[in-house]
Amino acid sequence: MQIESKRLNLHNKFMVDYLKGEHQLLSHFDYNPIDSNLFHDRLKDINKGAAERHRLTEVLLQLNKKWHASESSIDNIERLREQNSVVVIGGQQAGILTGPLYTINKIISIIALAKEQEEQLQVPVLPVFWIAGEDHDFDEVNHIFMPEHTSLQKWKIDSTHGEKVSVSNRDLDQEKVKKWMTSVFSLLQETSYTKGLYQLLLDQLAESETYVDFFALVIHQLFADSGLILVDSGAKELRQLEADFFKELIEKQPSISRHTYRSLQSMRKKGYYVSVDVKETDAHLFVEENGERILLQRNNDNWHGKNDECSYSQKQLLEIAANQPERLSNNVVTRPLMQEKLFPTLAFFAGPSEAAYWSILKEAFHDVSLKMPPVLPRVSLTILEQKTEKWLDRMELEPSAVINNGVQVEKQHWLAAQTQQPITDLTEQFKAVVAKTHLPFREIADSLGDDVSQYADKNLRLICYQIDQMANRLEKEFKQKYSTQLQLFDLIDLQLHPQGGLQERIWNLIYFLNYYGMDWLKELQHSQLDWQQQHYIVRI
Repeated sequence: MQIESKRLNLHNKFMVDYLKGEHQLLSHFDYNPIDSNLFHDRLKDINKGAAERHRLTEVLLQLNKKWHASESSIDNIERLREQNSVVVIGGQQAGILTGPLYTINKIISIIALAKEQEEQLQVPVLPVFWIAGEDHDFDEVNHIFMPEHTSLQKWKIDSTHGEKVSVSNRDLDQEKVKKWMTSVFSLLQETSYTKGLYQLLLDQLAESETYVDFFALVIHQLFADSGLILVDSGAKELRQLEADFFKELIEKQPSISRHTYRSLQSMRKKGYYVSVDVKETDAHLFVEENGERILLQRNNDNWHGKNDECSYSQKQLLEIAANQPERLSNNVVTRPLMQEKLFPTLAFFAGPSEAAYWSILKEAFHDVSLKMPPVLPRVSLTILEQKTEKWLDRMELEPSAVINNGVQVEKQHWLAAQTQQPITDLTEQFKAVVAKTHLPFREIADSLGDDVSQYADKNLRLICYQIDQMANRLEKEFKQKYSTQLQLFDLIDLQLHPQGGLQERIWNLIYFLNYYGMDWLKELQHSQLDWQQQHYIVRI
């Protein structure tokens, strides 16, 4: 395996300005991500009032032992009891078969920085991955894309639960998932790794009651040597630790909502896009009613469902927080606050859109007596197979150029270069000659009246139509002649620029594990990756 850093041509104004330290943007954060003293400064400011370490440790031990965490992960959880220990954290939803590659990239980012900063700061720095199990958007996690010929097909698994049931509370039908997984594997060419990988997944599936369990069990198998700690935001055990903070969120909701709303307006005026919409009446909490999550809004003392599904006074909601905290859950605004209350966070890793919505949370953190932790863009990776690299060489393409822009322009240029004169140019030249030759007929027709003039115009259009038909036939035959080479362009695009974007947003890790085993992934976990390098090409 070889790793090479490559800069991307970022088209995201937020991320470009954030990485170069634009002042008007950094005013929305408590830390400059490119400050040379960032982590030393953060270490001094870390929330000393994070959830009582012993109780948090016990919850993490219970969850991670259930998911068969390695000895190194259990040891790291125990180190959380040390008063000077801190965490590097990031999270994602519990995607089926680990979800898109960006989930793996985020985990690798967390592990790399935790290891680096433990050496630099000489304190325990623990890698933590926050599984967003409280989220109920099952459509985000219920599928993967698999390559079929020169396209990617979506393979989806259905659920009988209501659409507002959190992923942590969705019982997993093992037989249904096994059948779905068998269909997915039927698309893969069998290699020396296939049976072992399939059996590993079956073994984890047999231990799973929910989709979060399945995700966590697989992740612990893939990252067994890394010391990674997993936490499920939807776990009932965790909710008991959150009771007091839910009460604080309820009591300070007017200030949190007001500041978040104003920050969003400020970001928009500065020309930045933030992928969340907030109002001053938003409560930024969910309550569980009949097994489904209901998003709350507030009108004076009345807390009610967005569609009036339920209604509570503030006193009633505070009683739920105290006595039934498992019924409450966070949205995108309050989840970061809850995460910081629970963990002594050295740094938080985010995806591009995630980092953007954190920009509206600075004052909300201050409302609950916290500083926003440093927000770091996760490392982005593109996995480059040896066969794909051979295709690139054959078609004289640079990997980084394809990752940035795809191949469609180069594909058309290559095809045009295979003739002495492109068919499109010949077609237009021929039409111009015909129009010039046809002109005397149209002049005579114009002198004979409108009917004849219209007939002459129609005659010219028919001639041009026949020229176009000839050109289309030539293009078709031409493409057929060079179909093998054109297919290579499509395959390269599929691998490195699928659906017009980065590989990590579409492709799934299982494809690469099937063909190349796990050694490269283990090596990658122990590589010194620098998040400031932005993007890496991983050759396997």
